[in-house]
Amino acid sequence: MNDLYDRHRGVLPDWLALYYEDPLEITHGEGRHVWDARGNRYLDFFGGILTTMTAHALPEVTKAVSEQAGRVLHTSTLYLNRPMVELAERIARLSGIPDARVFFTTSGTEANDTALLLATTYRQSNTVLAMRNSYHGRSFGAVGITGNRGWSPTSLSPLQTLYVHGGVRTRGPYAELDDADFIEACVDDLEDLLGQTRPPAALIAEPVQGVGGFTAPPDGLYAAFREVLADRGILWISDEVQTGWGRTGDHFWGWQAHGRSGPPDILTFAKGIGNGMSVGGVVARADIMNCLDANSISTFGGTQITMAAGLANLTYLLEHDLQGNARRVGGLLIERLRSVAARLPGVREVRGRGLMIGVELVKPGTDEADPQAAAAVLEAARAGGLLIGKGGGHNTSVLRIAPPLTLTVAEAEEGAAILERALRSVQ
Repeated sequence: MNDLYDRHRGVLPDWLALYYEDPLEITHGEGRHVWDARGNRYLDFFGGILTTMTAHALPEVTKAVSEQAGRVLHTSTLYLNRPMVELAERIARLSGIPDARVFFTTSGTEANDTALLLATTYRQSNTVLAMRNSYHGRSFGAVGITGNRGWSPTSLSPLQTLYVHGGVRTRGPYAELDDADFIEACVDDLEDLLGQTRPPAALIAEPVQGVGGFTAPPDGLYAAFREVLADRGILWISDEVQTGWGRTGDHFWGWQAHGRSGPPDILTFAKGIGNGMSVGGVVARADIMNCLDANSISTFGGTQITMAAGLANLTYLLEHDLQGNARRVGGLLIERLRSVAARLPGVREVRGRGLMIGVELVKPGTDEADPQAAAAVLEAARAGGLLIGKGGGHNTSVLRIAPPLTLTVAEAEEGAAILERALRSVQ
């Protein structure tokens, strides 16, 4: 046990999770690789929980941060802030939401809390619809709408939350239906729920559930939900904290897989836009964003140094078509992993799109989750030089794979080979 781990345990909470039996200290990174304090090099397939979205030490972002730091780091939202306005203008245009307004926060948790504040105020209702197996952050309000027991430490909440079917395609009462019947059954469930409760403020949903194990409904489910919701004036909040910025390859935002009925009323984002800097935010129609009738500011949301990072990172992402790279390289990686899984009885499913991939593990010959195997694969992958994540609503038995979007074909093949050896070692 290393000295830093002892010191960590002496001053930080017991519930602050650490990966690995011998926890890892990452000291520096470059591109898609990081190094630990012992000098070991790893291919990074988790990017600080989908946050180092573009690359470690990306020169364009590093330069923008350094130059901004030499001018001014922070002034708060009480003063005009050119980088904040410029990034808000770009995000508003990209969001697909008409007459959009943008409010910056420091995290996805805070962004989702803000979205809930807006929706409940606008609708004058504290009832919220959320998806089973969902995760929206660690604040008191966000925990209150999280449908994943592993990340919900209290049942107390300022909100009345009602949970809807549909976020998990291959488990639950509708798993055996085809896609069209699955959507119809979930819509019927939603309508039945709405008929038995006071009018909710909003439905909040991740287009692809992140902590839940990269699960997703069939394309079009949330479009069908939106038609039901819009008839009743209920808002749709799309939590794009993990799916935004082109990670899914097919779309820039996850909601666009469900765009038949138009964009969401509110969109939340965070993680990858700052490429490691603390940037989150909310996009909403002007009438929703402006519904608050009390003063509000953000001390650290939109601060100049994080906005400089976001602007540089977004520019790089768009100019280098990293969404297209996620689609191409991610597609190859998914197919490679599916070919591996076909020969391993402990792998239930390889799912995902773009560079957002889940590998669900079960006890061979059963449909029972195997969290011990997931933990063992995590260790074996690290020993082989690969960092991955884990999650899932069924005892965290899903391996989460989300490399930086600049991943090359050669690196995808290298990572897949390491993961294959790790999977085989625990079968």
